[in-house]
Amino acid sequence: MTSICKSSKLANVLYDVRGPIVEAAQQMEDEGQKIIKLNIGNMAPFGFLPPDEIVQDMIRNLPQSAGYSDSKGIFSARKAVVHYTQQQGVPGVTVDDVYLGNGASDLINMAVNALLSEGDEMLLPAPDYPLWTAVTSLSGGRPVHYVCDEGNGWLPDLDDMRRKITKRTKAIVLINPNNPTGALYPDALLRAIVDLAREHGLVIMADEVYDKVLYEDAKHTAIASLAGDVLTLTFNSLSKAYRSCGYRAGWMVIAGDKASARDYIEGLNMLANIKLGSNVPGQYAIQTALGGYQSIQELVREGGRLRRQRDVAWELINAIQGVSCVKPQAALYMFPRLDPAVYPIEDDRQFFMQVLRATRVMLVQGSGFNMPDNQHFRLVFLPHEDELREAIGRLAQFLEHYRQRHTAPAGEAAPQK
Repeated sequence: MTSICKSSKLANVLYDVRGPIVEAAQQMEDEGQKIIKLNIGNMAPFGFLPPDEIVQDMIRNLPQSAGYSDSKGIFSARKAVVHYTQQQGVPGVTVDDVYLGNGASDLINMAVNALLSEGDEMLLPAPDYPLWTAVTSLSGGRPVHYVCDEGNGWLPDLDDMRRKITKRTKAIVLINPNNPTGALYPDALLRAIVDLAREHGLVIMADEVYDKVLYEDAKHTAIASLAGDVLTLTFNSLSKAYRSCGYRAGWMVIAGDKASARDYIEGLNMLANIKLGSNVPGQYAIQTALGGYQSIQELVREGGRLRRQRDVAWELINAIQGVSCVKPQAALYMFPRLDPAVYPIEDDRQFFMQVLRATRVMLVQGSGFNMPDNQHFRLVFLPHEDELREAIGRLAQFLEHYRQRHTAPAGEAAPQK
């Protein structure tokens, strides 16, 4: 019998946020085990529910949501996005520059496919949100990862970014606030990246999904507000700040030098027409979300649930011997490091599979975010405080046993694996 194989385009695609460790966890759940899931930023299962006014708006508009919308989305929602970009200080955006999609991921896929030809290159952060690397590969492009420096608060290394630009480079991707590290980029760095893009004629693609999930006095600046004459595509959604992951409602905004990008924009319009528009009920939630009371502020301020859980998780993780973590300024994640002198790890996916089976705590290894070592992992701090304490306590106990097995006393060789 002839085997039917997957496309070769999938050879370099991974999405371990929902990968083999998740499959193993599902099997364990089928066997009756309870898993603490710190792998994905899916907010509703942890009690972070969408604002009532968003739910009510979707319900009221369901009777008129049965037909296709305009391929770019309904006018009222796109107009609300225009107003939002104006509040951010982004100049020159009109309703025609706004595209609605089934979440930011849908629009990222469309934008990258419209831009890349076979062999073109995209500059992506390391670590990254793995969708960007996957979509680049599926589009026939080559993902090129620039370093984000852990020793400098996970900020992009401009010199490394500059070194990796070639004649085939088409765009620089920024994830700000960052997933998976929780870093927030200062204006001076953003301006320097804009200058680099201008110098080399590159598009900026800005993933700003967590722009309102900010802690302490952190302020987010939309890079499009600084880009001026540089073509900039910004992606956002209702998933995180509005706790509406399942509503699949996102938007993309084109700003900057649109005149020189007419052919590219024609490609975007073509792909938007092909997909016949996005989920209409979700689109009806956008205007209400952007124009209404921003309840995310209650969660991120001092004493708010997200702020409190971030602080607890960060303190507990850093208290574990041989584990360090830059404190996240934003988003829902942190990206701890396991000291290789204390935790010699050859295969981080296999290591965190062991963590799952021993502790029933599900985490995602750093290589799942295209981090080129075996020493990092992403931790989601969405569970309630007592469950976070339980999960990190189990992890700490596992790591203590691992140290005892794999770290030799002074003067002795480490045991061979």
